[in-house]
Amino acid sequence: MSEKQNDDLKHTSAKSTMGLNPVIGIRGRDLLTSARLVLTQAMRQPLHSARHVAHFGVEMKNVLLGQSQLQPDDNDRRFNDPAWSHNPLYRRYLQTYLAWRKELHDWVEHSSLSEQDVSRGHFIINLMTEAMAPSNSLANPAAVKRFFDTGGKSLLDGLSHMAKDLLHNGGMPSQVDMKAFEVGRNVATTEGAVVFRNEVLELIQYTPVTEQVFKRPLLVVPPQINKYYVFDLSPEKSLARFLLRNQVQTFIVSWRNPTKAQREWGLSTYIEALKEAVDVVCTITGSADVNVLGACSGGATTASLLGHYAALGEKKVHAQTLLVSVLDTRLDSQYALFADEQTLEAAKRRSYQAGVLEGSDMAKVFAWMRPNDLIWNYWVNNYLLGNEPPVFDILYWNNDTTRLPAALHGEFIDMFQTNPLTRAGALEVCGTPIDLSQVTCDYYVVAGSNDHITPWTSCYKSARLFGGQCEFVLSSSGHIQSILNPPGNPKARYMTNPDMPADPKAWQEDATKHTDSWWLHWQKWLTARSGETKKAPAKLGNKRYPAAEAAPGTYVHER
Repeated sequence: MSEKQNDDLKHTSAKSTMGLNPVIGIRGRDLLTSARLVLTQAMRQPLHSARHVAHFGVEMKNVLLGQSQLQPDDNDRRFNDPAWSHNPLYRRYLQTYLAWRKELHDWVEHSSLSEQDVSRGHFIINLMTEAMAPSNSLANPAAVKRFFDTGGKSLLDGLSHMAKDLLHNGGMPSQVDMKAFEVGRNVATTEGAVVFRNEVLELIQYTPVTEQVFKRPLLVVPPQINKYYVFDLSPEKSLARFLLRNQVQTFIVSWRNPTKAQREWGLSTYIEALKEAVDVVCTITGSADVNVLGACSGGATTASLLGHYAALGEKKVHAQTLLVSVLDTRLDSQYALFADEQTLEAAKRRSYQAGVLEGSDMAKVFAWMRPNDLIWNYWVNNYLLGNEPPVFDILYWNNDTTRLPAALHGEFIDMFQTNPLTRAGALEVCGTPIDLSQVTCDYYVVAGSNDHITPWTSCYKSARLFGGQCEFVLSSSGHIQSILNPPGNPKARYMTNPDMPADPKAWQEDATKHTDSWWLHWQKWLTARSGETKKAPAKLGNKRYPAAEAAPGTYVHER
């Protein structure tokens, strides 16, 4: 594989890493029901179907005569090989596929199905047509060329990769070479130590790299469904290192990977564990309060923590940062298509019966939500071209999955159904009702304009739930790239607007565009809220909470 192809594969895949939404679940039964509905509708509207068949016939005539204008989207990298446009046979093969796919979608779009069933129909047709794309067949010109260039070895290698995936990866094409990375060796390598551990989390304090540090520390809370080291991947992408270089005393939570024995852990369990961590950070640093950062489901957890503190009248958090976090769960995306009451209840039953929701199961669900990016890309690369899976730290982290305890999974589903954080008192944690409007600290919210997991408009609506002063920032990236956004990327862009109108589109229209990373903008915001500077501590922890295992700790290694 050429370096450009490898980079393209990494870029596409990085946009489609796993997020919170797959905990909603999707059943094969739901897909079959929608498929049957589409087929039944075809029989109920014979004239409608006949018109589309006739239109398809006309387009096929144009294809055969070389008069068709159909071509793939400019950003569809599957058909970048010149053979698809220059070779008459390949061009007709591709245009036949494009005509067939377009006609199916047009048929569904103009049928008499309900709006929701139309959306479900499009989803089913996408699954079918993307699986049958010409690029996924052995006729793929890149695969044919590779076969002759290697004397047939590429085909043998592809069959070998397929056999390994059938045995060891549940039949799914491998997204990354998992043997290329080791936590603590070439990912999660920033120097630090575990200074506190309870049964739910380990608290890692990182070693300062400057002579002076800000008095007020930052506590980073990762999602429960991923391991913490997304904040400390390679040195150049490490948010932890960026913070240390900018004099911030940095602590990161590393969640334990729960088993069936922890099936009863719920949101209150995680909040109580975080409260302990906040107290430990304050004790070690001597600060009366902390700044916090929460990402994705970790953002929902920190928001609930702040709501709990507000109910108690405690001011232990000075300012908070939320990254790609949805608190207002009215999602306008394909992940809500099959999220009816039956599906959600079935998802809860499955996890309660198993005790946990397996991260590998979440990954499979999400892969089928984004099949081109997370399945067929690798089908072509691994099997048709015979290449090894790419070596990419983000994909390694994404495939290093964790579990969710059944109780927390059930609560996440209930939150998706009832949207309690948008209403005062609708959610209760640790014995207190939550009212986010009573959370009056300053807060910084980051969303991604290309984020299909936590849509930016949903993040924006969520940001308006708090009672403090908000700095909302819209990055020009996807879900994970919005977090991993180190300075120096010439393509990086973000938008700011001090006003927060009700309509997110109105905010966007009046926003100011900036170049480079939002990290630099956030650093200035965080610095203004981190207090004065003092001499950096000579050692990690203190007498009460001495430094124990070196970072990345022990919980991150649990399988």
